[in-house]
Amino acid sequence: MRASINRDGCIGCGLCAETCPEVFRLDDDGFAEVYTDPIPAGAEDSTREAADNCPTGVITVE
Repeated sequence: MRASINRDGCIGCGLCAETCPEVFRLDDDGFAEVYTDPIPAGAEDSTREAADNCPTGVITVE
């Protein structure tokens, strides 16, 4: 399983990093990034939750 973020639409709210810090974090510019690839087995549910709850819908999980 892999996650990606369309950074052009990210507003830097940090919800993904709060929901799933094993996969997402805010970079130095304050926008979300995926820093774990592939997603660890124990973080799959929280990764999907982060994608589902992203206010701008810029997270894709495959």
